[in-house]
Amino acid sequence: MRSVLYVLSFLALIALGFWAYRENYATQAALKEVEGLQRQIVGLREALSVQRAEWAYLNRPDRLRELATVNFDRLGLLPMEPGQFGTAAQVAYPRQTLPEIDMPVDIQAPEPIEEGL
Repeated sequence: MRSVLYVLSFLALIALGFWAYRENYATQAALKEVEGLQRQIVGLREALSVQRAEWAYLNRPDRLRELATVNFDRLGLLPMEPGQFGTAAQVAYPRQTLPEIDMPVDIQAPEPIEEGL
């Protein structure tokens, strides 16, 4: 009986060792994948910051003003004036539509009598 217990314990030990070995390599692979993703995120953040800097450089007011004056004939851009703005009363809001009545309605029914008046 003891020999069977020793053999089963030995087999369980080998199975646990094999499981731990596989888990170790799976964990290492996951860590390498996370490191790769973090490197990719850092690269994308750097590219985004470069693009934001380029956008800010291209949207300088003096540059835009110069482009507007150079291309005035083609674009016809003029400075904004207060008369170009409208009021809230000029906004055309959509009309509310009432739901359709799809069942017959009795309009001659007597009103209920209220007690206690």
